[in-house]
Amino acid sequence: MAYIDNFQRLADAQAFTSSAVSENVIDLEDIRSIGSGEAIAVVFTVTTAADQTSGDEDYSFDVRIDSNTDMTTASQVLGRRIYESGTPTAPAQNADLLVAGHQFVIVIPPITDDETMRYLGAFGILAGTSPSVTVDIDVKPLSMVDQTNLYANGYNIT
Repeated sequence: MAYIDNFQRLADAQAFTSSAVSENVIDLEDIRSIGSGEAIAVVFTVTTAADQTSGDEDYSFDVRIDSNTDMTTASQVLGRRIYESGTPTAPAQNADLLVAGHQFVIVIPPITDDETMRYLGAFGILAGTSPSVTVDIDVKPLSMVDQTNLYANGYNIT
């Protein structure tokens, strides 16, 4: 069962066609200390498959904290997943995985009260001739991530 909290949704079927910040960010002003009790994760779910028409499209997704909502002022990258068309080079994965329903998770390291960055968000970095992909992006406790959706071959770990 999936639980979704709209206040922790960074993107709702957001279409990325170029590099951009998620449509929503979370203001950590009053809750700056997160992830120190229970691990927190950002879950990306592909809702429209990534375009690979030209075979040179690359997709990277970051989880960042920043002092501004536009996530472009001295952002600190907390985690990144990279997908490349064609033959990916390490640490990238094959962009063939970015089909509707594919999920991937970036675990957020603990953020303490001492941190000066105020906003938590996601950033898509697209490159190539005609990159496009649509995703939902949600922040949730790692224990609430539906692990059964993470195995494309239908394997269940119980």
